[in-house]
Amino acid sequence: GNGYTNEYPTGRLLRDAKLYEIGAGTSEVRRMLIGRELFNQTA
Repeated sequence: GNGYTNEYPTGRLLRDAKLYEIGAGTSEVRRMLIGRELFNQTA
């Protein structure tokens, strides 16, 4: 589905969420990383 394609930024974030879960640790850190990525894309 669209959630797992590279056509949309959200697809990449959803795909990478598992890597963040393994490498980044807590859900708070993951939220910070995803928020930073979204902010950088809009800036």
